[in-house]
Amino acid sequence: MLAFAYPWLALLAPLPLIWLGLPAHAERRAGLRVPFFDQLARLSGQKPFEGGVVTRRGGARFAVLAATWLLALAALARPQWIDPPLHRDLPTRDLLLLVDLSGSMDTKDFVDQSGQTVDRLTAVKQVLDDFLSRRKGDRVGVVVFGDAPFALVPFTTDLELSRAMLRDTAVGMAGPRTAFGDAIGLGIGLFARSTVKARTIIALTDGNDTVSKVPPAEAARVAKDKGIVIHTVAVGDPTAAGEDKLDEAALKEVASTTGGGFFRALDRAQLAQIYQRLDEIETRRIDTVSFRPRRDIYWIPLAAGLVLTLLAQGLQLAWRHRRDHASARSPAIVGRPS
Repeated sequence: MLAFAYPWLALLAPLPLIWLGLPAHAERRAGLRVPFFDQLARLSGQKPFEGGVVTRRGGARFAVLAATWLLALAALARPQWIDPPLHRDLPTRDLLLLVDLSGSMDTKDFVDQSGQTVDRLTAVKQVLDDFLSRRKGDRVGVVVFGDAPFALVPFTTDLELSRAMLRDTAVGMAGPRTAFGDAIGLGIGLFARSTVKARTIIALTDGNDTVSKVPPAEAARVAKDKGIVIHTVAVGDPTAAGEDKLDEAALKEVASTTGGGFFRALDRAQLAQIYQRLDEIETRRIDTVSFRPRRDIYWIPLAAGLVLTLLAQGLQLAWRHRRDHASARSPAIVGRPS
């Protein structure tokens, strides 16, 4: 689509017509008196007359000047070619996944879709892979934790990257214990540069926090002050004892403090239902921004005007050369003295 940045310059288009209607330029000059004027007139074959001489304004010359003027105005008006609109989806939610990689996640008490018994982490990765496939438009980050938390994937809209990195995780790669509170603290730090209003953490663990420098409850209060909602998901056997004991009370407190929900999954089916429920709660939010690229094409009328001017000048020079050549070949008129 063609548009002009300064369309008001079109008001100057009639100026050549105004110039055409103005009277011809006149000026007074002293005449040259010669005593043999009549003899010169007879030799030239021209009839003398009184008054000034006005150069005739040729129609072709005026047409070229008018066209050049219009092309110059078109270039000054800054013509632009506007391309079809481009639409870009901007995420309005940042979603952070906290995944427990402690030693207890190696316990094989989950059954996958094929009916085979798998460890907890394998079941979690299968469910998260399906969950991420439905989060198109969100910025998703992944933090894994064991003895200490690590940012596996920073916030990104490249969900294929997040899914691929999750598939490569293994039990114990972050240490055998559970630093849940520190993982929340790291997540809060990752949200520091976030500019969106909807900030959500989905934390999954199967153990009791025994090594964190920051207790989960205290980290949850800081998250609440930052406007971060935390949903907690407990997996595994709630009757376990020792370091593998699941601290459901701490998980419930973290969720209630931040306005999130607490969920318990004893098998893969329940885990899948939980993440489906979370997908419904944390609906995707997308802002669509439209942009129409503009390309300046002022050079087209400018080049056309230049070509037209050069062509007109070339034709005029060729016509003058042919006329002068014809005049030089015609016989001269020689007069006799009276």
